[in-house]
Amino acid sequence: VGHLNIGAGRVVHQYLTRIIRAVQDGSFTANSVLRAAMQSAASGHPLHLMGLVSPGGVHSSSQHLYTLLEMAHALRLPRVFVHAFTDGRDEPPNSAAGYIGELVERIRAIGTGRIASVSGRYYAMDRDKR
Repeated sequence: VGHLNIGAGRVVHQYLTRIIRAVQDGSFTANSVLRAAMQSAASGHPLHLMGLVSPGGVHSSSQHLYTLLEMAHALRLPRVFVHAFTDGRDEPPNSAAGYIGELVERIRAIGTGRIASVSGRYYAMDRDKR
């Protein structure tokens, strides 16, 4: 998103890039805020994960969600609920079924979590209050 920092004179990594790098280098799972939230869930509270389920790379990456599910599994969290937002803007409008199917498979492979809700991004992420 270069238009946000034209004239900065240096590379300014956006949040998405920083999160992807943190996942790759392992610092994502060491994040104290994420770990504290998960520790709260370890004491019996449910953990709700919500976000876009697509590899669109503009507002999210599915890998972030999968990494959070892996963290929850490592901490043996019993109640993990995924609230999936389908894309249809940065990805083709009819691509949601494939990405939800991939999510189901990843949940099964990781062994933690279940889908609690599915919503389109125009409802879940409406910044224009339409």
